[in-house]
Amino acid sequence: MAGSATMKNDKKPYFGMTGTMLNVWVTVACTTAMTLFGYDQGVFGGIIVTQDFLHTMGDPDPNLQGTIVSLYDIGCFVGALSTLGFGEKLGRKKTFLIGVTIMSIGAILQASSFTVAQMIVARLITGVGNGINTSTAPVWQSETSKPSWRGKLVVFEMIMNIAGFSLSNWMTYGFSFTKGSLAWRFPIAFQLVFSFILYATVPWLPESPRWLLAHGHEEEGLNVLAALEGEHASPEDSYIIAQKDVIMEAVRIERDASPSWRDILRGKTGNTGMIKRLVLGGGTQWMQQLVGINVTSYYLPLVLQNSVGLSNNLARLLAACNSVSYLIFSFAGLVLIERAGRRKLMMWGAAGQCVCYILISALLSHANGPNGTKFGAGATAFFFLYYVFFGICWQGVPWLYPTEINSLSMRTKGAAVGTASNWISNYIVVQITPTGIANLGWRFYLIWVVFNAVFVPLVWLVYPETANRQLEDIDRLYRENSSMVWVFKNKEAIQVERPERFRVEEESRRKGLEHSEEKKSSIEHT
Repeated sequence: MAGSATMKNDKKPYFGMTGTMLNVWVTVACTTAMTLFGYDQGVFGGIIVTQDFLHTMGDPDPNLQGTIVSLYDIGCFVGALSTLGFGEKLGRKKTFLIGVTIMSIGAILQASSFTVAQMIVARLITGVGNGINTSTAPVWQSETSKPSWRGKLVVFEMIMNIAGFSLSNWMTYGFSFTKGSLAWRFPIAFQLVFSFILYATVPWLPESPRWLLAHGHEEEGLNVLAALEGEHASPEDSYIIAQKDVIMEAVRIERDASPSWRDILRGKTGNTGMIKRLVLGGGTQWMQQLVGINVTSYYLPLVLQNSVGLSNNLARLLAACNSVSYLIFSFAGLVLIERAGRRKLMMWGAAGQCVCYILISALLSHANGPNGTKFGAGATAFFFLYYVFFGICWQGVPWLYPTEINSLSMRTKGAAVGTASNWISNYIVVQITPTGIANLGWRFYLIWVVFNAVFVPLVWLVYPETANRQLEDIDRLYRENSSMVWVFKNKEAIQVERPERFRVEEESRRKGLEHSEEKKSSIEHT
């Protein structure tokens, strides 16, 4: 019995994995959720032009097609907001598993649909689960990552989001050659493969150490910090204790100043910096939709058919090929996310996307003329180029930024608000696109020209840089500059490198702890 108890006590958590390997498995779980998000986002682009699906759903008109597709985003909006009620209370892992379960139920209902009503309900349920997942995964990833890895890992999550989008395009293209309902039911049901991976990984991975420390689980939080650092680290190490002290200091300060939602909605709060950060984080995801990505990601085959005039088969094939180009170029974001920083990527991307939509509009305005085929081909090329800019610059940053800009006590709220703003603006774009293309033609694309043009100066004026910072560095910046709105005037707010004084203070704190430990050890030895 004693030997059995000893073996049980000696059993290591996380299957004995620490450091890099443990971070890798957290990333596997988070990237699987984002791959599922991308797959689900892209799969209906191929299904909405599948004849058996349209016949089964009673041949819906463009307005009803937009409703079937876009109500998924309303579900995502509701799911993202629901995490405000239980996300911080339950923690990152439990919230994640709730989202996976709901999304799996929705996928089963979608794959078995025979009526528009069932499909709409199924889309809403799937959306609720995805809204919960996409609010939680970036926060969990950010709070378990080292500062030097954080940006790369969240961008990698969004690269895998593109991989899921690409997979769904090829899946629906391949199954378009099959007969009957298999052409659309199997691609929808394939979502359950991702759910299985999540059920197999999330339960045994560590909870966010920042969440544990903020909710009174100090011993477990220290153990997780040490496990994430590596096998060489222990909870008693000065570096781990220093990390814990910085987190706890941020927790104490933010709890003293953290407003309730009632105070936020009424504008009654003494911490204006906190509200600014909440708005900035939500703004990045709102802007991501208004740069025009979901005009094409949900409907690219439809766009190429109706705007460019391609055949159904060629439109599907080009959409699938575009998804591969999109995926390949998005890897450049891994290199640039820390080197160029968040601000420059958003500004460069918006400028490039603006030019692409200008040229798309100009070329499509001549697509019905004598050389319409050539103009249509040119417009298609710039749709491809648009995805290059978006994949490099705008795919990852809006999902990373809300988790970085918000304080610990507001991080779950900030992620939920950011994700909810993403999904409600996503819904608007997806709902109006089929009708907009049908009624406005090439003029519809001018809307996205304007938005992209506006976002370049907006980012330059008000968005601080968050690259290469500890999450707690941003807290310091706003505590010391509580009235800051125009960030371009503040060098520390816009430089890509971590401000030197933060690094020096951290090193000084670590050395102080080491000196205290040495002094204590010397006294005990004496």
